[in-house]
Amino acid sequence: MTLPQISLLIVLLPLIAAAIVGLFGRHLPRASAHWLTIAGVGAAFVLSVIVFKATLNGYTANYNLYTWLTSGDIQFNVGFLIDNLTAMMMVVVTFVSLMVHVYTIGYMHEDPGYSRFFSYISLFTFSMLMLVMSNNFMQLFFGWEAVGLVSYLLIGFWYTRPTAIYANLKAFLVNRVGDFGFLLGIGMVLFYTGSLDYASVFQLAPSIADVQITLIPNLSWSLMTVTCILLFIGAMGKSAQVPLHVWLPDSMEGPTPISALIHAATMVTAGIFMVARMSPLFELSTTALSFVMIIGAITALFMGFLGIIQNDIKRVVAYSTLSQLGYMTVALGASAYSVAIFHLMTHAFFKALLFLAAGSVIMGMHHDQDIRNMGNLKKYMPVTWITSLIGSLALIGTPFFAGFYSKDSIIEAVALSNITGSGFAHFAVLAGVLVTAFYSFRLYFLVFHGKEKWRHDSHVHDAHHDDSHDHHHGLSPTDDPHEPGWVVKLPLILLAIPSLVIGYIAIEPMLFGDFFKGVIVVNNEAHPAMEHLAHHFHEVLHSPAGMALQGLMTLPFVLAASGVLMSWFFYMKRPDIPAAIQKKLHIVNQILENKYGFDTLYVRVFADGSRFIGEKLWKIGDIQLIDGAIVNGTARLIGRISGKVRHLQSGLIYHYAFAMIIGVFLLLTFFIKIN
Repeated sequence: MTLPQISLLIVLLPLIAAAIVGLFGRHLPRASAHWLTIAGVGAAFVLSVIVFKATLNGYTANYNLYTWLTSGDIQFNVGFLIDNLTAMMMVVVTFVSLMVHVYTIGYMHEDPGYSRFFSYISLFTFSMLMLVMSNNFMQLFFGWEAVGLVSYLLIGFWYTRPTAIYANLKAFLVNRVGDFGFLLGIGMVLFYTGSLDYASVFQLAPSIADVQITLIPNLSWSLMTVTCILLFIGAMGKSAQVPLHVWLPDSMEGPTPISALIHAATMVTAGIFMVARMSPLFELSTTALSFVMIIGAITALFMGFLGIIQNDIKRVVAYSTLSQLGYMTVALGASAYSVAIFHLMTHAFFKALLFLAAGSVIMGMHHDQDIRNMGNLKKYMPVTWITSLIGSLALIGTPFFAGFYSKDSIIEAVALSNITGSGFAHFAVLAGVLVTAFYSFRLYFLVFHGKEKWRHDSHVHDAHHDDSHDHHHGLSPTDDPHEPGWVVKLPLILLAIPSLVIGYIAIEPMLFGDFFKGVIVVNNEAHPAMEHLAHHFHEVLHSPAGMALQGLMTLPFVLAASGVLMSWFFYMKRPDIPAAIQKKLHIVNQILENKYGFDTLYVRVFADGSRFIGEKLWKIGDIQLIDGAIVNGTARLIGRISGKVRHLQSGLIYHYAFAMIIGVFLLLTFFIKIN
């Protein structure tokens, strides 16, 4: 079998499995849902590894499968671009998806929508593969919209719950805002280059780098800046950057496995992948890079603050995802695209691990998600405890763990950047280290250490909040948590392994080797951050081990350790202090509880505003103008005219004769004048 055939199979296998289970799942044995989809995604993972090995040996391919549409001189093709970036994304997506599929057997085994869920997550995998393997903007947009559609179905999977329906509608609408900008950006690419093919567009890009366009009279803009910012607006929606971030925490309404899939390796990283793929365009606009960096810095820091006050276990991890996506975006703005992709990869493993561990805790607690009702779970759930600890240590950037290599590289790249906004971004990512360590280990200590609160005060806090099932009420004081079966524990263990070692293995080839050579383009003269970073690594650190050892003496490690110690002191030794701080700083707490007012603003201005305009259009336009004036008004006018005209119908013959004579007279007069 040739590599192009293998590539096609990688895409088709999850799609075929999703179609069979989705269409015929009701008529097949229940177990066939997971066997078929796991076989499809598992085979796709194995084949992705084969393609990845081929790319390491120099294999690249860019070809069209078929032409979907021809319009004038423009062809809309479906095709694949296989290179190191694509192959790495294929392996990550299929591996994390495979782990989620296996985990779902345990998590969803009692759910009546079992087959439907497996069909959806397999379809989600197909959509993401189409996105990352595309060789043109049309197919990229297809995959982009497909993951959005399937995420809508998955977030609202429990469609009988009003909160789930609200959450999936919110995700759908917010993503449409970003996608509108994305579509405008693709339109500008097509208009000014006459092509949607990546290779053609990237080749033509330098020739139009100096083109100016006029969007507002007497004010010219750089074409490349406008195009890149519009494309990035699409990434702001998908990758949940401020101010289009509001959908992601609410997406926790979906089942935990899809939370892991959306927030780890797939949907939310699509924007990061897209900007890295578009590096030949973004390198031509320093203004766009500055915009990207500042948006990422705001997201990294301020979304981290929100994680501190969350009490729902899944929402803490969700805000962590928002913050980490901000880190990746900052790296993109610093022209450190390879670092952003590197963090995307490491984050995929440890964030999927943290989400699946959170799901394991939720199962063990009988679907109570409030961390204030937990405690000392390490005694009852040792596998979940140790894997959660590994995931948390990777997340905060502990030396030798995967997250350390990518996170520290981002901080260093921003420090070395000369792009406007890099000073603020450097402060944001440094402060974010302390914040991340604090809320991550607040979650860890409250869940796995301390008192067994379900025995003591499990009824003090309301476990029956928005993110719990309507029919689940958590543990009773006499119940004990339990470790789920191996279908849940095995994915945790398999995800913990790369969370430990993948950073150490991959940093040198991905950041300082030739892994992304010819794939990611960086103008080292204008944006020298990566060049300086590589020099420092080779000349000072020498190896990943040297980097980790030096990392023990750097400011980020001090901040991370401080965050862990603070969370231990506040929540294990003196839990009265956080309560006192919360009471003292009630205004700040209220701002954080209100999520900086973004949701309120959008509801009152856009949602209520749209309803207000719609109501006025209905009352004035529909009822008064169309129904009142045009439809009923016409009828009334005709009625009035008829009322006047009917008086002429007297029934007297001499009246009608007189009218006929007058009519003939007028006609004769008219014809005489014409002649």
